Amino acid sequence: MLDTHVHFWQYNPVRDAWIDDSMQVLQRDFLPADLEPKLAAHGISGCVAVQADQSEAETHFLLQLADIYDFIKKVVGWTDLRSPYVAERLAYFSQFEKLAGFRHIVQGEADVNFLLRKDFCRGVAGLEAPGFTYDILVFPHQLGAVLEFVRRFPNQKFVIDHLAKPYIRDGYYDGWAALMLEIAGEENVCCKISGMVTEADRHGWKQDDFRPYLDLVTEAFGTRRLMFGSDWPVCLLAGSYGDVTGVVRRYFGSFSADEQAGIMGRNAMEFYA
Repeated sequence: MLDTHVHFWQYNPVRDAWIDDSMQVLQRDFLPADLEPKLAAHGISGCVAVQADQSEAETHFLLQLADIYDFIKKVVGWTDLRSPYVAERLAYFSQFEKLAGFRHIVQGEADVNFLLRKDFCRGVAGLEAPGFTYDILVFPHQLGAVLEFVRRFPNQKFVIDHLAKPYIRDGYYDGWAALMLEIAGEENVCCKISGMVTEADRHGWKQDDFRPYLDLVTEAFGTRRLMFGSDWPVCLLAGSYGDVTGVVRRYFGSFSADEQAGIMGRNAMEFYA
């Protein structure tokens, strides 16, 4: 069993300014030694560490942790895919066995069509040959660009983080659902079952709040293109590690053992190699 989405950081209030005073629980260090007992307690044997800061220093920090802690199976890092030197940077990063791929925090970009910029697409075009994956982090209003983006790269391995952050708290559904169905028609795109509790009412969410969204992605992607992620420690804003794993396990509890094994680990093993 694998958790496909965790973060580690040594808290820096300047660099990590996105962790504002409404997120005080996150204003401290979160390191592998904090996570390891939680994984063990829930029968999870490994994780994928995902970048939270847009710097190559972050990529090296996560790779160094992965060298020390065997349960960190892969790293999703960052490099500037818009750089004119992106080919050289990707060649450099190809030497790191535990580096699975890259992510850009597109949800924070003002340009709704950021993914379609020529310089960014030039960088993404270089990911396929060395076998790098790409994690798509967006809000629902950016899904139109995601649809066009993934169609430009039919052989690139993509995964949508956090179900594209649907507005569960407000009950918005239709626009997100229509675009997710279209995007799922591209067979090279997977979806992480992660990040839901922080998009719901953080202090009053219920299991049933997530059902329409889980129904949709399960219908759209099928159980072979879904993978579990906790989004630890960000998930602590809305509950415990056990709360998050419980949401997923309860929903998929009636599925076949093979389907559950896929969602809780095997699909991620294939995607992230």
